[in-house]
Amino acid sequence: MTTDGLVYNIWMKVFQRKKDIVSRRVAGELFLVPIAGNLADMQRIFTLTKVAEFIWDRLDGQRSLSDIRDELLSEFDVEKDQADSDIFAFVSELMSAGLVQEVAP
Repeated sequence: MTTDGLVYNIWMKVFQRKKDIVSRRVAGELFLVPIAGNLADMQRIFTLTKVAEFIWDRLDGQRSLSDIRDELLSEFDVEKDQADSDIFAFVSELMSAGLVQEVAP
């Protein structure tokens, strides 16, 4: 597969938030708290920036990363390359933390 094909494949992927994640807004910040596993593990609480929250809200199992990127570009003053980098890094972190899963095509 060519690099262009690989890039295309990544942006066509669809992810959804896992159901065992609770989100709470405290003092204007959004926190994600996984409710599975060791509940006393405070290292498993995540705080989201405005851009991360925007992306998180759209990981609904319906939108592709390309769709989310297009929405991000129209909502925020950001260059496409920066949006690509931010989305890829954030979704990679969410995957590593077990907060999202890829939806089968």
